[in-house]
Amino acid sequence: MRVVKVSRRDFVKPIGTFVHVGTDGIVTIYVAKSEMGQGVRTALPMIVADEMDADWKKVRIRQADLDKKYGRQGTGGSGSIRTMWSPMRQAGATARTMLVSAAATKWGVDAKDCAVAKGVVTHGSKEATFGELAAAASRLEVPKDVALKDPSKFTIIGKKADRLDNRDLMQGKGTYGIDVRVPGMLYGAVLRSPVFGGKVVSFDDSKAKAIPGVKAVVKIDPHGAEAPWAGVGVVADSTWAAFKGRDALIVKWDEGDAKSETTASLMDQMRDLVTKEGKRVRNEGDVDAALASAAKKIEATYELPYLAHATMEPMNATASVTADGIEIWGPTQFPDWWGGAAGGAVGFTKPEQAKVHVTLLGGGFGRRAFPDVAVEAAILSKAVGKPVKVQWTRADDMQHDFYRPANVQRVVAALDNDGKVTAWHHRLAAAAINTYMGRGEPHESEMFDDEQLPLNVPNVRAEFASAKSYVPRGWWRSVENSSNAFVVQSFIDELAHAAGKDPIEFQLSLIPTGKKIERKGGSAPYPYESDRLRRVIELVREKSNWGKSLPSGRARGFAAWHSFLTYVAEVAEVSVNKDGTPRVHRIVAAIDCGTAVNPDGVAAQVEGAVVYGLSAALAEAITIKNGAVEQSNFHDFPLLTIDQMPVVEVHIVPSTALPTGTGEPGLPPTAPAVANAIFALTGKRLRKLPFGTLSS
Repeated sequence: MRVVKVSRRDFVKPIGTFVHVGTDGIVTIYVAKSEMGQGVRTALPMIVADEMDADWKKVRIRQADLDKKYGRQGTGGSGSIRTMWSPMRQAGATARTMLVSAAATKWGVDAKDCAVAKGVVTHGSKEATFGELAAAASRLEVPKDVALKDPSKFTIIGKKADRLDNRDLMQGKGTYGIDVRVPGMLYGAVLRSPVFGGKVVSFDDSKAKAIPGVKAVVKIDPHGAEAPWAGVGVVADSTWAAFKGRDALIVKWDEGDAKSETTASLMDQMRDLVTKEGKRVRNEGDVDAALASAAKKIEATYELPYLAHATMEPMNATASVTADGIEIWGPTQFPDWWGGAAGGAVGFTKPEQAKVHVTLLGGGFGRRAFPDVAVEAAILSKAVGKPVKVQWTRADDMQHDFYRPANVQRVVAALDNDGKVTAWHHRLAAAAINTYMGRGEPHESEMFDDEQLPLNVPNVRAEFASAKSYVPRGWWRSVENSSNAFVVQSFIDELAHAAGKDPIEFQLSLIPTGKKIERKGGSAPYPYESDRLRRVIELVREKSNWGKSLPSGRARGFAAWHSFLTYVAEVAEVSVNKDGTPRVHRIVAAIDCGTAVNPDGVAAQVEGAVVYGLSAALAEAITIKNGAVEQSNFHDFPLLTIDQMPVVEVHIVPSTALPTGTGEPGLPPTAPAVANAIFALTGKRLRKLPFGTLSS
């Protein structure tokens, strides 16, 4: 694989866990989160460098391999900045303290009287660069308690910063999993059961072995929900030979019970479930009485399909199994999970027996948490006694994903004579992630947080029903929020129009003023604050020119959502083409993510979330026939194209609060904002994703 070479003579003992300071003054910061386009390899170093008072021009980055000293290295849930904010500030402050201590000792002065700026420590007329102090600082004991900066003194955090790896990425020097090359490496391709849960009965590999370059054919058995694919692997001296060998295999499959599943049967099952009482997960007030006495009762049913992650870089992993352990190179969001699952598949159960080198990820969105491809590479490597790189095709990727759950939701609400919502009854049926993964209660992976349903409604009931499906499910960008925001925010818009109210004013009436909901555990420092949601709504109303006239044939729609501890509101401006397809011209977004470490990165994340959300809203759906996925590539699972891309304006609420997530929260409001705009324009309610053409 391509490796960044570092001159060891410029390095001394590291200062703490995350920081190396070279004698040349270069500050190298180790990033223990995965980079999949979200800019974490810039934002995290910004935190360290600011606390160090380093010269940003002399900051470099290194991707951290799997190592328990870094703590949890999983990347997901929009949590990298939030969970690393304190550790990275501590790392920077520790390095700064040690460098200042080295200077103070050298000069025989009190460290408190020294100053630091842009990588230089000063005391009166004396000064020393970080490079000059590196060796002495590295010999000091690492202090346990250090003072952090007052946020008002930040000089890097909160300022726009170009990504540190931009040049390498633009010049093609970044190493993705697909770029990995290991000495002596062979290449693997796997023919997996086309039907979910299918097993290999027998196979004829004679034609495969006759393909020039094919070295071995290996049966692969599933290893639980995290790596479920049974199949036959072909190992060859090139990817092409491996693919050709795979094509030549003749396999007899036991397709099992999943063969009976279709999209139609699943949707019928869920449509039936939402007509019946489900498991009550929330019940406040007297919903039945409020509905019975309603001046007006509104009800609607919404349907959402399975969705694939469709990352630009298809799944891949390289593994080398020896007598002592396993070494993995790959684009993983969870290196510990990859190491544990792949190691376990070949008999290594101790964490220290698995080494994982994290490459760049060509998109993740939750898909690259799952270790299935690493398990395949490990099994093939063990079988042939050499490193093996398993490469998936686009069709492999599309048809063997862990899909965003399909679901059906039915909502009934009551309005009084003044247009106030007096009751909200919500039923949700889904093929739950937790059911598939065998963890927790099914509804916990699919339902709402308390504040995601209107808080100013006195009577609320939410019910959940599990649908049976053989399709593997997993975490898709923003997880359940991608479905629930579409339903809740579309339905609130329906209620607003039924009440004869402006949608934004109506939404604000459902959000209390000054409401705070305290949290427990790791989210304890991040209470839900209703005024922060109100603030992004008011900001987006202002910036989108809500209520002002538009050119003929255009209309605006609005939606807001709180997820991953972040508050987002969006206004979409749309028209409808002559062929009936919606055209989104402009999305205006307002976001409150607490302290915005790199505002440019925050804006980019919201823009990317809009792209992802619009793709799903306008065209994407995974359908099942005879227990197998029908889609195979972007021709039948289309992503948003550049000519379809709207102008996206992102407005960040200034804040000194603790930073939260930005990778996912920008997605949930997108689809309902567009659907609500289409209603404002055409009078047609869109309750099923994807929208397709309005005549369909």
